[in-house]
Amino acid sequence: MNPQPSPHPVTGPPAHPLRFSYGTNGLTDLRLDDALSLLADLGYDGVGLTLDHMHLDPLAPDLAARTRRLARRLDELGLGVTLETGARYVLDPRRKHGPSLLDPDPEQRARRVDLLLRAVQVAEDLGAHAVHCFSGIPPQGTAGGATGTTAGEAAGATAGQSDPQGASETDDGTAEDAEWKRLAEALTPVLDAATDAGVPLAVEPEPGHLLATLDDFHRLRTTLGSPDALGLTLDIGHCQCLEPRSPADCVRDAAPWLRHVQIEDMRRGVHEHLPFGDGEIDFPPVLEALATTGYRGLVSVELPRHSHAGPQLARQSLPFLQRASLPGPQDIGRRTVPSQRAAAPEERTP
Repeated sequence: MNPQPSPHPVTGPPAHPLRFSYGTNGLTDLRLDDALSLLADLGYDGVGLTLDHMHLDPLAPDLAARTRRLARRLDELGLGVTLETGARYVLDPRRKHGPSLLDPDPEQRARRVDLLLRAVQVAEDLGAHAVHCFSGIPPQGTAGGATGTTAGEAAGATAGQSDPQGASETDDGTAEDAEWKRLAEALTPVLDAATDAGVPLAVEPEPGHLLATLDDFHRLRTTLGSPDALGLTLDIGHCQCLEPRSPADCVRDAAPWLRHVQIEDMRRGVHEHLPFGDGEIDFPPVLEALATTGYRGLVSVELPRHSHAGPQLARQSLPFLQRASLPGPQDIGRRTVPSQRAAAPEERTP
């Protein structure tokens, strides 16, 4: 009997220890099954699955049944999965990423917590490597409120918010201290659920958010008492954007806590996710650092503003990463796609 063909074509560079995936937030013009089939056909090892209305809607009926069907499909295609929760309007059609874990209204915060609890359950049912999340932007008027955001982000994230609990100053310290306490308290039940499920919760430092840097991650980790379930999502572009050390050094620094990696090109000081070759990142040292530090999760391409060219970019991104991960000097080029029009400032962040 003839063996069944592998869902992953045996082409391209030799095998290496890194496992590459592509985020569905960069394939939003495709049906989910079409996106998964595309990634498997191209040779990806997995998918960064964003819970959202166009793919796997976490708020629609029959989530458990839909998740079971998806688990079977991922198994058929041989794709691993990391669950991402950064959908822009999945909870609020008028506020990007709202409500957040920092929302002054306890009922609104609870909606975000519920989404993360649903994500943990879905991740357990799918056998996902991790559940990704981020802190959110502090409400307007608090310490560091909109630092690093565009004007559009700051206005959209903080419009109409007030803090009945007194975020401007509290008996426990500064407004910033209150925000960190609120974040830790909101994440506690999610970490409990992640512990029970055996799925790491991987918090992402996001430019403009309360938790924006690796130092901020360690502040949260210390506040929570370093629970085993708490890990880190490291976005390589974010390292280039605002961390003081190089992206490769950030990988080495983050290695003990690293549970998920997002990757794209980026420029210093500009939070704009770019196709490989359109930014400033030197990728071979980054991928070497990931391999040599023992990271074995998915390395997921993160291009949420490029769904209009998603299939083309997915096709080009994998060989770029494979070449950049080979030992020795590589001529990996600087541009992968024709230049796109310049984005307006408020369009530049995911």
